[in-house]
Amino acid sequence: MPVSAMGNIFLKCAVTDLAIQWVGWGVASAFKTEKFYDLAGSGTFVLLTLLSRRWGGTGYRRQNVQSGLVTAWGLRLGSFLFLRIMNEGLDRRFNKVRDSPGTFFIYWTMQAVWVFVTLLPTLILNSEQRDRPLGVRDYLGWGLWALGFATEGFADQQKWNFKKDPDNVGRFIRSGLWAYSRHPNYLGEIMQWTGLYLSASSVMQGAQHLSVVSPLFLYFLLNYVSGVPILEKQALKKWGSDPDYQEYMRNTPVLWPFTRWTLI
Repeated sequence: MPVSAMGNIFLKCAVTDLAIQWVGWGVASAFKTEKFYDLAGSGTFVLLTLLSRRWGGTGYRRQNVQSGLVTAWGLRLGSFLFLRIMNEGLDRRFNKVRDSPGTFFIYWTMQAVWVFVTLLPTLILNSEQRDRPLGVRDYLGWGLWALGFATEGFADQQKWNFKKDPDNVGRFIRSGLWAYSRHPNYLGEIMQWTGLYLSASSVMQGAQHLSVVSPLFLYFLLNYVSGVPILEKQALKKWGSDPDYQEYMRNTPVLWPFTRWTLI
């Protein structure tokens, strides 16, 4: 596809992305709620994927598979996070945010950036007219995505079940996948988007390979900004003096199993 045509698809996706997040901010700010924040984010991923697929005008198998995987990811994670917040009533990330429209706006705008940057490989793939036969890179990427999808799904469900058990009130989870990683759900997330980049890169050329920023950005965001640091700080405040938690911190890696390093 000519650069101008691909750029037009990118522009339409960016405008759609920002429009959704800013409308979401307006409604959320008016009602002082974060209950549909994550649902709006995952829904935007799915919508932009399907729109870019349609605007690209081709129907290659690689594009169809990629779009299907992003859609499966968005539907699972979005519905899970929405059910979780409806069950818990609030998201502690927003305790000092929901009453401040200006700060809330920054959160919603950053979500737009997260969506667009993470989705870059998929947008490039769906906008590309060139096709190549499926190869090892595609199957490795899809395999990594499947492993990440299962990891994140199992980790989320294990923690959900753990927190529903009255006997676990005030306790931290260290069973299942959580025995091997303090944040296995984030590990699964990173694996999925790395796999999607790997497959999409099969048809990339030149500067398009810079879209590797997608999994790198996600890793940085989860590991140093909005994911691990916040949860680790909350956990230390709650269980920092607990010898069992101190042992868990020493012996369980932040993300990657079979490593022994920590952010603390």
